[in-house]
Amino acid sequence: MSEKFLTLSELNIEGQFLGFVDDEPGKRKYLQVGIPSGNVQVKLPKDLRHSVGLSLIPGEQIRVCGICKINPHTGETKLKAYRVTSIGVCPAQNLPPQPKAKIMVCQKSGCMKRGGKGLLSELEKTLCDRGLLDKVTIERTSCQKCCSSAPNCVLQLGKKKYKNIHPDAIASLLENHLT
Repeated sequence: MSEKFLTLSELNIEGQFLGFVDDEPGKRKYLQVGIPSGNVQVKLPKDLRHSVGLSLIPGEQIRVCGICKINPHTGETKLKAYRVTSIGVCPAQNLPPQPKAKIMVCQKSGCMKRGGKGLLSELEKTLCDRGLLDKVTIERTSCQKCCSSAPNCVLQLGKKKYKNIHPDAIASLLENHLT
């Protein structure tokens, strides 16, 4: 009977050690590495788990050598390390930038008549007071097709969208998202 995963290639990546991902508490089975294209999980063999667990510090720059396997039926890949070495501490500016949050405020006449101007100015004032104005993009949009609940405002944090929320609630969500 053949193995489900086929060996695809050698693995040699450098990135920031983000921490361990444990199936069970206390076992360091996988390590998470931040690379420019995202985060990857690499399985550690049993003989490396103890030594790597004692020597790595989150935020440290590491090099991982190993193999990459692929399931030809599903396209799922698995990464397994055979050597992990420390390169040094990674400065914070090398981290990929966090995407800006976006607030979309309707500027059509129906929303403007029902408090859209006040919503926009209150939103800008609240974000400025909390020091969040530079971390957010405020976009003035055309009709959002929700005229019955005007004035309309949508907060987009990554893939999540929040509709018709108060400026103080928006500021609280942003603080939680950005910290």
